[in-house]
Formats: sequence, structure tokens, C-alpha cells
Amino acid sequence: MDGRKVKIACRRLFMTILEENVKKYYQSGYNCSETLLHACNETYQLDISEEDMKMMAGFGGGMFIGSTCGALIGSIAALSKMVCRTKAHEMLPELRPLIQKHTRNFKELLGSLDCAHIKPVHHSTDPNIKCMNTCLLAAKALEKTMEEEHLL
Repeated sequence: MDGRKVKIACRRLFMTILEENVKKYYQSGYNCSETLLHACNETYQLDISEEDMKMMAGFGGGMFIGSTCGALIGSIAALSKMVCRTKAHEMLPELRPLIQKHTRNFKELLGSLDCAHIKPVHHSTDPNIKCMNTCLLAAKALEKTMEEEHLL
């Protein structure tokens, strides 16, 4: 198998692992923002402590008011951890286009950035599923962004 095919196979493996981790954390009772960051932390070895993960709690359900989707916030937190070496203002040339691309990819897959618009389309009344579909689509958007930016 040539190098390009190996790289593509590795990307697909990471994508499968990320999706499985999203399911695992969502089914463990984490909200959408917690789920995305936990799944990314495990998949990409971001070394975020369980104590620090608590910072994501207030972002679920669009900060509980239907605003920016928590799954988007969690995935942006993961991307930020992956690329920021110092402060955001010092990383703007890399960070700004990355986050802009990710929000475009997210909106393309989910139709909006806001929970209030995403939930009526992707939320399930099944108590075992609820926002899992949103989280899985957010993971796909993240994977697309990472692939486009050669972060995988």
C-alpha cells in the first residue's frame, strides 16, 4: 500500500474512533459540549484533565438558552487546544482561519450554528439518543476541518 493510501486509512480509523468516543461519552450522560471535548481528548490525546473538563458544563443546550450549539463550542475548544501554543491573539494567523473553516463546515452539515435551530432538525425524542446525532455530525464537521487543514 502506498503512503497516500496508508494516510487515508489512518484518517478513517481516527474518524471511526472519534465517532465511537462521541457515542460513548454522550451515552455516559455528558452534554453536547462535554461530549465533544471528552471524545477529542481521548481520540487525539489532548491531555485535558477531568477536572478541567468541568469548564464545558455550562455550554450544553446552547448555554441553556438555545444560542451557539454546545457541540460546536466543544469542538472549537478541542481545535484550540490542538493548535494554540501561546495566547489566541498571538495565534490569530493560524487560529482564525481554522475556526472560521470549522464553523462553515459545522453549519454546512447541521444547517445552523445555534441550538435553537439545530435541535428541531437533529434532536430525537428517544431518551437514549436526544442530541447524539448532533454530536456525531459535529464530529464529522471537525474531522472534515482537520483533514482540510492537514491536522490528521
